Amino acid sequence: MNENLDVISMLLLGLLGSGHCLGMCGPLVIALPGQFGRWSAHLLYHLGRLCTYTLMGFLMGGLGSGWSPSDWPLEPVSLSWVTRLQIAMAAAAALFLLLFGLNRLALLPEPKWLSVASPAKIPGFQRIMHSVMKRNRILHVYFIGLMLGLLPCGLSYAAFARSLAAGSTLRGGLLALMFGLGTLPGLLVLGTGIGALLRSYREQTELVAGLIMIGMAVMLMADVGAAIF
Repeated sequence: MNENLDVISMLLLGLLGSGHCLGMCGPLVIALPGQFGRWSAHLLYHLGRLCTYTLMGFLMGGLGSGWSPSDWPLEPVSLSWVTRLQIAMAAAAALFLLLFGLNRLALLPEPKWLSVASPAKIPGFQRIMHSVMKRNRILHVYFIGLMLGLLPCGLSYAAFARSLAAGSTLRGGLLALMFGLGTLPGLLVLGTGIGALLRSYREQTELVAGLIMIGMAVMLMADVGAAIF
C-alpha cells in the first residue's frame, strides 16, 4: 500500500508543481523546442528531460538500496554500521524533503547551493545550445532536454531525495520517472488555457506540493524511528 502511495505522491508532486515548472521552464520550452514549431521537438525535449530524471532516480535509488524498512533490525543493539549509515542517509533524505516542502510553503528560502548543479557546467552544453538556437539539428533538442533535466530546481531535487530512500535502483528510477510524467501536462499545454489556469493557481498548487513533500518526509522519518526504536 505504501509503495503505491509513494508512486501516486510523486505523480501528484509533478502535476501540482506544474505552476512552478511553467514559471521556471516555460521560457526554455518556448525558446528551444518551441522555435521548431513541431510537436516532435517538444517530445524530444521532454524525452531527454525524463531520461535524466529517471537516470538520477536510478543512481539515487542504487545509492540507497537496501533501505526497505522491513529489512532493518528492530533492536538497536543489532544495528550494524552499514544499517546505521543507511538509516542516517534516509534521515537526510527526509530532511531534504522537509526543507524543500517548507520552501514551497514560503516558510524557508530556497537553498543557495541548488545553483551548484547548473547544466551550463556540463561539457558541450554551450555548443549544443548554440546548434539548437540556430535550428541546425532538431535531434539536439533531445540532448538539451537531457542537460536541462539537471536544472537547479527544488521540486526535482526533492524527487531525487525521495528516490534516495526508494529501497532499490529500479524503484528509485520509477519514482523519479513518475514525478517527471506529472510535470508533462502543464509543460505540453504551455500557452493554452490549461497552462494559464495552472499559472493562475500556482500559489495554491505549490502549497499542496509542499504539503506532499512534508508528508513524504514524515513517512520516511516514521520508518527511521521504527528501525531505531
